[in-house]
Amino acid sequence: MPYRRLPNTDNARLKALQAAFLKGKDLPPFKLAFSQAVFTKIQSLLPGYEHALSENKTAYNLQTEKTKDYHKHLRKAKLYVSHFIQVINLAIIRGDLPASTKAYFGMDEDEKKLPSLQTDEELLEWGHKLIDGEKERRNANLTPITNPSIAVVKVFFDQFLDVYNMQNSLKKRCQRAQTDLNDKRSAIDIVIQQLWNEVEETFKDLPEEVRREKASEYGLSYVYRKNEMGPINLFNNAKIQVN
Repeated sequence: MPYRRLPNTDNARLKALQAAFLKGKDLPPFKLAFSQAVFTKIQSLLPGYEHALSENKTAYNLQTEKTKDYHKHLRKAKLYVSHFIQVINLAIIRGDLPASTKAYFGMDEDEKKLPSLQTDEELLEWGHKLIDGEKERRNANLTPITNPSIAVVKVFFDQFLDVYNMQNSLKKRCQRAQTDLNDKRSAIDIVIQQLWNEVEETFKDLPEEVRREKASEYGLSYVYRKNEMGPINLFNNAKIQVN
């Protein structure tokens, strides 16, 4: 025998609420299979839930869309920051620059390895160090480092900084949207359960098949258990779930 299954996805919740809302609009209260108190709750919750679903989808899609741009600028900025540091190291090895040059950039004179640039925070730290350090060198009238120059590095670093800030903003928007949606789900689930209980109570004296058919018009979903799903029931189950 099919059993009632409460919605467990946002689309299913929305479909259940909308079905009940349309019934509440189309039928007078005395013909409605659920109470006006529940209908009032649906009227109150449905617009906010629809907005929360829309905002959550929009925020997620926007963050996904901007991710490719973010990674493109990340790779470019990392490349130029890394190359600038390599130029400093090579110039010191050749004797074109004194080892003390590293102090301007917050680097250890004895360190031969490139600093880690694996995380956004590390890239941001070293980008700022290079820009500030080269500015300090130029103020001391020292010969600028070239190929790449700090001006070129700064162009790509600033572009990354812009998309980094944008990505963080989009991430926070996604988190807010998800939190808001999670909060609304709890209230929605309570209303749907109350709604479906009242609908089933209204039709409880009808024959089983008729009761399920009437209830499904209000958005109730019935499914067969796996051990009950013969060839005919498989077809009926698909039909019930679509309704």
